[in-house]
Amino acid sequence: MRTQRHFAGPLAATAMVTALLLSGCSGAEAEAESDSGDHDDQSSAEANAEQVDQPQPRLVTTYDGGILTLNAETLDVIDDTPLEGFNRVNPVGDGRHVMVSVAEGFRLFDAGAWSEEHGDHSHSFAGVPTLTDTVYETDTPGHVVRHGGSTVLFGDGDGRIQIFDTEAFGDGPPEPEVTEAEEPHHGVAVQLDDGAVLHTIGNEEERSGAKVVDAEGKEIARSEDCPGVHGEAAAQDEAIAVGCEDGILYFKDGKFTKVDSPDSYGRIGNQAGSDDSPVVLGDYKVDEDAELERPEKVTLTDTDTGKMKLVDLDSSYSFRSLARGPEGEALVLGTDGELTVIDAESGKITDSHPVTDKWEEPVDWQQPRPTLFVQGDKAYVSEPDKSQLHMVDLSTGEVEKSAELPHAGNEVTGVTG
Repeated sequence: MRTQRHFAGPLAATAMVTALLLSGCSGAEAEAESDSGDHDDQSSAEANAEQVDQPQPRLVTTYDGGILTLNAETLDVIDDTPLEGFNRVNPVGDGRHVMVSVAEGFRLFDAGAWSEEHGDHSHSFAGVPTLTDTVYETDTPGHVVRHGGSTVLFGDGDGRIQIFDTEAFGDGPPEPEVTEAEEPHHGVAVQLDDGAVLHTIGNEEERSGAKVVDAEGKEIARSEDCPGVHGEAAAQDEAIAVGCEDGILYFKDGKFTKVDSPDSYGRIGNQAGSDDSPVVLGDYKVDEDAELERPEKVTLTDTDTGKMKLVDLDSSYSFRSLARGPEGEALVLGTDGELTVIDAESGKITDSHPVTDKWEEPVDWQQPRPTLFVQGDKAYVSEPDKSQLHMVDLSTGEVEKSAELPHAGNEVTGVTG
């Protein structure tokens, strides 16, 4: 029987805990209710889950007081998991697990659907979602990054960087490789394909750039020409970009390249990348003194040419409005309720699809607002004012399905099953 583990300090310590049973379910769509009693560990969950005829993709959305798990094809609610506090969710990247940012660190959530390779085919399974007792401890959990087969957690309060082989989560909660940033700050880290690690540079007062250390921990590249560094995105050909208050900084072919904004203060704080495109989609803010700026332009930065384009939109958007489509197209959810499609290479708006009513971004960043999440060829858009979730077919732009949820959703993510 595998143990659930809490990891703390530079050396991981393990402790036996009582886990939650991922009990079996019936039907191809594997709809089920949570068991409120004691649960077994992940190995028992796998023994009791039902084999299904194809992968069962699921969505995970937070609300004030818990987590909803939905069938990504029908939008039916599979499970409602109570969890107090403001909780953030990010997929681990293995198609099954999600990291939930809680006060103690990153808590592992098993979305209850997965597939296992078996020769030239795979077997798929589905069961009840489980909020496990496994917590990867850190002070003030921040970004979770999936790239090149690795999953990396960054702790803002202690600068702790925890690195995992993404696929290792299929064998039970793995122990991380642990390293640290130079000083604690609101930062991010990414493991590259060759084992090197890129992470941001900063402290509690300011953030200045990023550096790369090789697999042995030796610094191989550094740039402090990125004030206010924030966020990250991976583009085609192993380019990693981070945003700056005056442009964007990316690492490619062993060196950093800075692309300046056309404005002296042109902040890019949130980005979305695609393996199918060298272009990084970013937000764009120009008012350094604004309590909440409502931007109406986005950036497209080409990591092949080092050129940046600004794209004017007809409405503002929020930090949860950016995504990339299955062909690398840039997607922006506007406050006019439209899902705008932009050709990332040319910067031309190619389409706009109505999805929600008009909305306004709340001043408090933790408050719900329409959120865009893309999985495969579907875009999922929450509309918290109506407690609804919409599924958009990106090949047609049509709202394929809408569902009313029992709670107003906040963050949205998913697993492929």
